[in-house]
Amino acid sequence: MNRWITFDCFGTLVDWHMGFANILRPLAGTRVAELIAAYHRHERSLEQERPHRLYADVLREGVARAAHDIRLSISPAARDALPANWGTQPVFADVEPALAELRRAGWKLAVLTNCDRALFAQTERGFAQPFDLVVTAEEVKDYKPSLAHFRHFWRVSGVERENWVHAACSFFHDVVPAREMGIARLWVDRDRTGEDPAAASGRIDNLAALPAAVAALTSRSTQQ
Repeated sequence: MNRWITFDCFGTLVDWHMGFANILRPLAGTRVAELIAAYHRHERSLEQERPHRLYADVLREGVARAAHDIRLSISPAARDALPANWGTQPVFADVEPALAELRRAGWKLAVLTNCDRALFAQTERGFAQPFDLVVTAEEVKDYKPSLAHFRHFWRVSGVERENWVHAACSFFHDVVPAREMGIARLWVDRDRTGEDPAAASGRIDNLAALPAAVAALTSRSTQQ
């Protein structure tokens, strides 16, 4: 059976909170949280600009604009800190056991990421084995929450919707578009952001709970 679980990567599989802080702390010192907050105020608008920007360019320009906002002086070279150190961001400790269990259960695993190919190649080296399929913003020329990643994956994988589960932390980027696509979606609520869990097919606190949640979800769907 052609069964797939797709994942968002950063925030779900990879700890971007720790990763960004570790990378940007040498630039911002005790103001690192302020810099990161300012960066995220710019990221969405940069991703919506046309023509499409590579995510590496979003990272560079986002850091530059954020530093300007908080009146932090950084060198031109420092703007490259995030893409230059992208592969140093840690995979959450609960990820590899969960992925291994899902593979043993016969699931194929894919990533739908707002990253670009070169950056994700750095990230993927941090996993025990490569994913069966990766869809990047560079390929689809758009950023989630656009449906472009989901539609591209659907075409390429040939999966039937009833055999597809999407698992992600970001409500805005992933749970909402997955609902619009009409696919099962498990909200990995690592950040405790307080959205209404009714928009998801199920809510879990971390990836350790994912294999059981997937099994329960697919069992319900076969009984309907």
